[in-house]
Amino acid sequence: MGIKMRQGRGSWGSILYGMLTLAVVVAIGLTPTPAQAQLGRQWLNWSQPNPVSLEVDSDTPVAAACVRLDGYCLLRVAAPKPELNRRIHTIEVALHQVRTLYLQTPDPDGAGSPPPIFLEVRQPPPPESSDTPAPEATGSSDPPSERRTPEIYLGVDPRQMVRLMSVTRFDAALKGVDVTTAAEILSEQVQAGFQQARWERQPPYLLTQLGWTLALSLGLVALHWGLSRWEGQLRRAKERLRDSITEQSASLSDLLDERQRWNLTEAQHRLSQLARALFWIGGGLFILSRFPQTRIFQVQVVQALHIPLRLLPIALGIYIAIRLSFALINHLAAIIANSYEISIEGDRRMQLRVRTISRVSLGMVSLIWLGVGGVVALSSLGVNIAPLLAGAGLIGVALSLPAQSLIKDGINGFFIIFEDQYAVGDVITVHGIRGLVEKINLRITQIRDEEGCLVTIPNSEIGVIANHSSRWSQADIYIPISYTTDVDRVLALIEAEGQEMQRSQRWGQAMLAIPEVLGVENFDERGLTIRVWIKTQPLKQWEVAREYRRRLKVALDAAGIVIPAHIDFKAPPESLSGS
Repeated sequence: MGIKMRQGRGSWGSILYGMLTLAVVVAIGLTPTPAQAQLGRQWLNWSQPNPVSLEVDSDTPVAAACVRLDGYCLLRVAAPKPELNRRIHTIEVALHQVRTLYLQTPDPDGAGSPPPIFLEVRQPPPPESSDTPAPEATGSSDPPSERRTPEIYLGVDPRQMVRLMSVTRFDAALKGVDVTTAAEILSEQVQAGFQQARWERQPPYLLTQLGWTLALSLGLVALHWGLSRWEGQLRRAKERLRDSITEQSASLSDLLDERQRWNLTEAQHRLSQLARALFWIGGGLFILSRFPQTRIFQVQVVQALHIPLRLLPIALGIYIAIRLSFALINHLAAIIANSYEISIEGDRRMQLRVRTISRVSLGMVSLIWLGVGGVVALSSLGVNIAPLLAGAGLIGVALSLPAQSLIKDGINGFFIIFEDQYAVGDVITVHGIRGLVEKINLRITQIRDEEGCLVTIPNSEIGVIANHSSRWSQADIYIPISYTTDVDRVLALIEAEGQEMQRSQRWGQAMLAIPEVLGVENFDERGLTIRVWIKTQPLKQWEVAREYRRRLKVALDAAGIVIPAHIDFKAPPESLSGS
């Protein structure tokens, strides 16, 4: 038992190790890079890569999204939703045009210092001024209501400046400042982004990132090898435990312990598989993020896998929670089983009861966790679950009346399991149908009758039950003998055969006591009827009775005692004496 306890602690430790590994992967993926620190802004908006609604006093819905340069979220701008994508595209085209010229501009002193990038915030003249340029002259694509706001121009030559964007009141609301301050903040972010773009294309930076890429690749290969070996060990352990569970150990505590270890091993196996996949995905995305030429592919992958990356951890968490709940249920059942002194037949009965309760409780736990997972998944996708929960409550109330039979089934099924009226593997008689219980849950009971038919009975219709295998069974045998036979001799022979059968190695385990010869039970047309009771293990009464009858027939034949088929009381007395 001490060894098993140590194994259990090791399994829980492996679970914690796997969860720590996943935390490290997430931390690596979300750790700011040096470029992010230099820019002083968010590198990648992992949680909300798509446009986000903005609460602004406007007639049309307003949203905010990233303008990207080399994959970085250079700045965030806001606009009415129908115009947001067009505005972002216009800004990014201007950025890429100036970036190309900026990267082609040589260093002014040849010492590696970057050339300056010129930015200018211009305030358009008021509408009354005759100097106000026409929209065609400014090349503005912004709505008319936004053309009297500060405009940002940039370029590598102060004589050839390119209009980048107009700073609107929506941008100011996004920053929480006025439009003039917002224009200054955006200008600083653009300037830092261009300096970062040039610095990231210098040989020292590229060589450093190449070294990190090689080191990370070697680390990923080593982790893949280690996790593969661990998965192989877990897979072999699962196969051994599965075989042990299939064989159904004689000890109930051993069986429960094996189920607990199998669930823990299964959770570890899934954790290792997910950790390996996340290491490769996270490592690949990290490598793509190291170089400005490939960073945009990282952004596209993250945006394409936005929903799966949100749902996958939830699905894994629910699966692991289910497995750990299974292990906890088996652990509690083992504690309860070990707290009682259980005999051989009691141990088997406890196994049947635990198997039945486990199936019901595991099914209920699975449904609860799946429901929690569905609610969390919908919430993570931005779905407002409050109306759904309210609607589910109304639907539940509406279905409560027509579902009264289901409620009765569930209540009666709970008491059947709680009171241990019968369990899976028992032979019962209900409504005149005798058969083996194959399945029981809170709603139905399924039994296989003697003709092989599967009978399904709602638990609410189960009333009087005859359980033929609860704790112990009994073979009830009737033996007819002739009226002319010596009764005492036959009784002694029957008792001797029962004792001899009980002493045999094969049948002694199935028989819980020496057969009890009750004596002469009845007089009928066949002769005297002698009745015998044999107390047996559950479900062993029929095979024990068949073997006892065979042995008794052989013994009666050897003693010259004939079992009468029929007695005709109208025949002469001589015929009764066999003359």
